[in-house]
Amino acid sequence: MPSCSIKNTHDAFMLRACTQLGYEQSTFELLLRASREIHLELPLRRDDGSIVVYNAYRVQHHNARGPYKGGLRYHPDVTIEDVRGLACLMSLKTALVDIPLGGAKGGIDCDPSSLSERELEMLTRKFVDKIHRNIGSNLDIPAPDVGTNAQVMAWIQDEYSKIYGYTPSVVTGKPIVTGGSQGREEATGRGVGIVLREYARRCGKLLDGKSVVIQGFGNVGSHTARILGQMGMRIVAVSDIRGGIYNPAGLDLRDVEAHHRKYGTVVGTDGAEPVDNSTLLELECDYLIPAALGSVIDGTNAGRIRAGIVVEAANSPVTYDGSRILEEAGITVIPDILANAGGVVVSYFEWVQNIQQFSWSLEVIQRRLNRKLQVAVDEVCTLVDAERCSYRDAAYRIATRRLKEAFFAAGF
Repeated sequence: MPSCSIKNTHDAFMLRACTQLGYEQSTFELLLRASREIHLELPLRRDDGSIVVYNAYRVQHHNARGPYKGGLRYHPDVTIEDVRGLACLMSLKTALVDIPLGGAKGGIDCDPSSLSERELEMLTRKFVDKIHRNIGSNLDIPAPDVGTNAQVMAWIQDEYSKIYGYTPSVVTGKPIVTGGSQGREEATGRGVGIVLREYARRCGKLLDGKSVVIQGFGNVGSHTARILGQMGMRIVAVSDIRGGIYNPAGLDLRDVEAHHRKYGTVVGTDGAEPVDNSTLLELECDYLIPAALGSVIDGTNAGRIRAGIVVEAANSPVTYDGSRILEEAGITVIPDILANAGGVVVSYFEWVQNIQQFSWSLEVIQRRLNRKLQVAVDEVCTLVDAERCSYRDAAYRIATRRLKEAFFAAGF
């Protein structure tokens, strides 16, 4: 595995897929490299009068299958290397679920919790002021990610529209009142539920009563917990940045959600014992769902994972070394480009509605999301059965092949 090419987990998985597909090293290099990388410096005057300069990045990976598409995250640890890998991941994800979009990712190395609402808005508008020529409905469409939300997307849309006129299709994940879509907020969590249900159906497994551990109780984790609870699964542990809670008999999600709304954390919820995030990952359960940041399962702790199945609701929560260890231990991993694709699918639906200037009902959104993910799971499972490969290998092979075919057909 050439070290000059491999920078992160996504690169390693893509190289493995290219090797399995019989592609030349040069093809891997072409698919890996981004079309454009943008680095901006954003000075912000804080409320106390001080000036701080933040780094902002936008990596546009490939658009052979459609406009660049990907989230914008606000997190102090954002780096160009992380954004670059996540942009590639988005290209693979949109290819796997077969929607006409490419891949991109962006980020600003700020801590949104330390900024006032005014500071956050000014930083966001300054970002748009500097990058507006490189985003657009048919060019690059940002969306919420870690540390951003519908309000941030509304600010981006408003600032962009000051320059180009009312353009709701420039971003997805907006508030419904500014052109957002029904079902977008819960889309990733609902998608996790659909993928898990279809996987279980294909494998003849029962989900009712099965134990679930979820690391992360933000937008993705909380909606995943609610959807899986409605499916009859037993949520035994959840966590957020401050820590976790555990009850082997099952948590009362209504109590957990009420406590989280009141105190901003799940820690301290009645009827549960405390557990830290690292220990939570190692709890015995049927399904382990990392739904927060990446690289939480790696070569140091993968050998202590006691779940039967790991479902990657976050982006790249299992590293390449961690994935290899889990595979050797016989633990199935449902990869991120399949498991959490519900978010980008409904983002695509939102973009289509904006372009058509027509809104779909929640029922239509959920039906189309269900169908899109059913097809993707069937394709992955069919390849797994035919080739006796892992679910990750199957997903990456399908996505990489589609990306390569579009890339070469367009005439790179």
